[in-house]
Formats: sequence, structure tokens, C-alpha cells
Amino acid sequence: MAAASSANVHDVPMEVIVRPLPPVLDEDKVLSLMETIRTNDQFVPPIDIMWIRGREGGHYFYSFGGCHRFEAHKRLGLATIKGNLIESSTKDLFCYLGASTPDLK
Repeated sequence: MAAASSANVHDVPMEVIVRPLPPVLDEDKVLSLMETIRTNDQFVPPIDIMWIRGREGGHYFYSFGGCHRFEAHKRLGLATIKGNLIESSTKDLFCYLGASTPDLK
């Protein structure tokens, strides 16, 4: 994934992000991130999010990294997370999901 630039970083609704792989979490890391987010979230970098436009114009958001940051936001009940949106294609998604890649419309 590409490095974040401020032009590509947005507050992305948690509910639209697809995370197809189950995370392996370090509980202490999640708790530490939760505390950092509560006190000063500027110290928490954005997660990388693949932004894919479906063949009929739909918008899809996939994330594979940032599992501890995502989980910390989820547990805090936050509606959005800072995400570095990376324009991608279904071919890019296929590199991660192979034959399990859905037909994105």
C-alpha cells in the first residue's frame, strides 16, 4: 500500500469498511491504542483502505492492515476511523482474495 498523504486521508465510516480476514490481536496493544485515541488521536496513523469502484459504479472499501487500530475504534464505539484511501481495482483485490473476490457492482 502507498504511504498516506493528507489529501487521501479521510474520516471513513466504520460500517462501510470490509475486513475479510480475521484479525490476530495483541490485547495489550488494543488497550494501549484505545487510551491513545481517547487522549490524543493525532498520534494514531490512518489505516490503509483500498477504495474500489464496482463495475456499475458502487463504492467499496477494503482494509487488510491496521487491525489493532480498527479494533480499538470499534471497541470505543467510534463511528469513523481515519483512513488513507488508495484507489484500487478488482484486480488489486484479487491479489488478496484470489477466487474469493466478490463481483463488485
